[in-house]
Parts: sequence; C-alpha cells; structure tokens
Amino acid sequence: MLKKGEVLEQFYGDKKIIQNVNLYRFTSDSILLSRFARYKAGDRVADFCSGSGVIGFHFMCLHPRLCFLHLFEMQEELADMSRRTAELNGFPCEIHCVKVQDIPAEYNDKFSLILCNPPYENSGFENRDGAKAVCRKEISLTLAELTEALFYKLKFGGRAALCYRADRCAELIYSLKSRNLEPKRIQFVGGTAGAKPYLVLIEAVKGGKPGVEVLPQTVNV
Repeated sequence: MLKKGEVLEQFYGDKKIIQNVNLYRFTSDSILLSRFARYKAGDRVADFCSGSGVIGFHFMCLHPRLCFLHLFEMQEELADMSRRTAELNGFPCEIHCVKVQDIPAEYNDKFSLILCNPPYENSGFENRDGAKAVCRKEISLTLAELTEALFYKLKFGGRAALCYRADRCAELIYSLKSRNLEPKRIQFVGGTAGAKPYLVLIEAVKGGKPGVEVLPQTVNV
C-alpha cells in the first residue's frame, strides 16, 4: 500500500497511519485536539483540513461508537494517504478532496461536530515547499473563510473544535463570534509546566449562549 517516500507509523494501539517523509506530517497538535474534542451519541462528525487523517482517525479510535466520518482535504496526495489508511485499519469514512470553502451546499447544516487543525500562520510565506506551506500558512484558506464554512456546515447547536496559535487567540475568538459560533471551552497548551502557551484549543457552538469555560493549562507531552 505504500508509495515512494511513505512509511507506516503507529498512532493508537495497533492502528497505523500512512505518512510521507516529504510531505506535511502530523504533529502533537493533532492528538491534543482529538483528545480535547468531545463526542456525543449520534454525532455526525467531519474533519476539515484533514491532511493524512490523523485527527479524525484518532478521534474515531477514542470513541468507538462513532460509526462514520467525513474528511475534507484539498491536497490529493494527503487525501489519498488517508484513503489508504482508512482501508488498512477498516475505518468507515468518506474522503473528499476539496477546499474547505468549496465544500458543496449539500453538506450545509449536516454536521454536529467539526474537528479542524487549520493553517494558522499568517507570515513567513517564503517557504519553498508549497505542499507543506499550504498546511501551515493562510495561503489557500483564511481564518474568515474557515469560520464561514464552519457556520454553514454545522447544524444549529453543533460544535467546532479547533486548535490555533495562542498568540492569535483574540483573532480566532472574534472571527468565530462574528459568525454566531460562540466559544464555550478554551484550553491553552504549553511545551512544559509553567511555560508560556504556544497553542490554544477552542470548542465553539453554533448559536450558543455567551459564557466560556476556561480549562487549566495543559502540557504537550
């Protein structure tokens, strides 16, 4: 099942994921987000900017009652790896190779939970590796475009679980609230205990009432 440059990596129990050493590879941010997100019985779940699928697949492993998953990824090579990872592990899912802002209207108001580790750097566009840069930087998807897509694809009362740069937390909250996505849970992540946070995890609810639970800072281990 492996192509040139690809390797199999273990990511949960006996489950393995296909990664390409020459493309964007998943980081601990993905695992932190899949653990932060909460599953509710009957959830219809999507993973936006899904890359090689680690967030959605890890979330599915954590919540065996989740019976199906939709993954949306614009880069065909990454989408193809996630297809083969799904086949390898028997994950029931559908992979869509499409930009988040171009997801068809048939998915409007469809999902009760959307997971997303979006490109969250807005500077340093000189990266020569375009495939990796698209995953990290706002080249093909801006924050405004992302929150617009979340608004349309979530059901009323549906949740979006995202990770973002801690120093852009205010931008993220403003953008979410501007599309009636109310932040309800926030957790900052530091590299070590007492370290300055570098990442923020946020759960927002479409049409939710104001009021946010700020969780204790966690450490990336």
